[in-house]
Amino acid sequence: MPGSRTGGRPPAQRTVRRPVTPRPGRDNPVLRLYLRARKAWDRPLTAYYLILGGSLLVTVLGLVMVYSASQITALQKSLPGSFFFRKQLLAASIGAGLLLAASRMPVKLHRALAYPILAGAVFLMALVQVPGIGMAVNGNQNWISLGGSFQIQPSEFGKLALVLWGADLLARKQDKKLLTQWKHMLVPLVPASFMLLGLIMLGGDMGTAIILTAILFGLLWLAGAPTRLFAGVLAVAATIGVILIKTSPNRMARLQCIGATDPGPGDACWQAVHGIYALASGGIFGSGLGASVEKWGQLPEAHTDFIFAVTGEELGLAGTLSVLALFAALGYAGIRVAGRTEDPFVRYAAGGVTTWITAQAVINIGAVLGLLPIAGVPLPLFSYGGSALLPTMFAIGLLIAFARDEPAARAALAMRHPRFGRKRGAGGSGMVRSPRRWNTMRRRASAARSSGER
Repeated sequence: MPGSRTGGRPPAQRTVRRPVTPRPGRDNPVLRLYLRARKAWDRPLTAYYLILGGSLLVTVLGLVMVYSASQITALQKSLPGSFFFRKQLLAASIGAGLLLAASRMPVKLHRALAYPILAGAVFLMALVQVPGIGMAVNGNQNWISLGGSFQIQPSEFGKLALVLWGADLLARKQDKKLLTQWKHMLVPLVPASFMLLGLIMLGGDMGTAIILTAILFGLLWLAGAPTRLFAGVLAVAATIGVILIKTSPNRMARLQCIGATDPGPGDACWQAVHGIYALASGGIFGSGLGASVEKWGQLPEAHTDFIFAVTGEELGLAGTLSVLALFAALGYAGIRVAGRTEDPFVRYAAGGVTTWITAQAVINIGAVLGLLPIAGVPLPLFSYGGSALLPTMFAIGLLIAFARDEPAARAALAMRHPRFGRKRGAGGSGMVRSPRRWNTMRRRASAARSSGER
């Protein structure tokens, strides 16, 4: 049109901007918090920090509770009040060295140690039955005196031996593609496990035998045992367990104390009932650290098998739930390590250790709560006892080593701890980081991240 500013061209159409609508959930603080937590949970080093931090917290809290729960017992035996605490602290210090050594060992060295540890455990467990060498504690002949007040329980090292040896055996059979045959899956794993169980049962320690049976079933399940084969082995183990319980009045009495609220005739359920009393009197936040009443001679084994009851009395429901949360975190991290690895030995060993610690914690806590019979097993990393603490901390070191060995975890650790990643400036005035190095390591981390990582 004449007079038009566009010179006869049609006017350009204006783009109509639509009102920007916020994405659903972007302004939702709960959803944002959930997404951030999920992102942090899926990081490569999550399992590493859960295992390291969880085990450290459980051990430190266990030392505190051992000191609190054992003072009265020590004084009743005319010993210093910190006697049991000092022994546990010494065991924890040695265990920390074992944990550090195990976490730095390569996988090949762990596999090389499987047979020596198994041979040493079998030798010591057989030595327990030699008169004059083995000694009985609380009716169980499963201890060896080392002189003075120091003793060792070889059956605790049998758990570690079964995990390492069983994982190495199944890994070698899987490499040769022999696990598809049920004979190779059972032999020699099941006969060797029954040999260890027989040596333990000679001393009458059925609690440790139950833990070894759980480790055996965990290894078979990880190896992909068929349902019929798994059910057959479980049926045999259950039959043997029923026979052993029926033929022992002591075990039958413990079985009858499940859910008891009264000590009963002859105070047969005294320990189980007073464990419930301790938990019930703790309330939500407890009576205070060191203020337990049941540890003044009412609750037997307050610093060993029933330390969880003293924890509930002094720290309340909040303290017991914290302990349960720490063990749940350890269990999750172990399953995560076993599920994200491509190495069969790492998968079997991590699964075996996780089964060991989880099953033992469930049996101990279940007995204190009155849901399971009292099996006489300590709470891992928490109860008093150096013989149980040392192999458990070595096993935790195994999990830490496996968590560090994941490709994405190795790359993430390398990015956090660069080697000489700085260079001097032109004038020597300071140290300047090299951005090219960091970009290269980011690319390596992305390339090395496994399919399961995000």
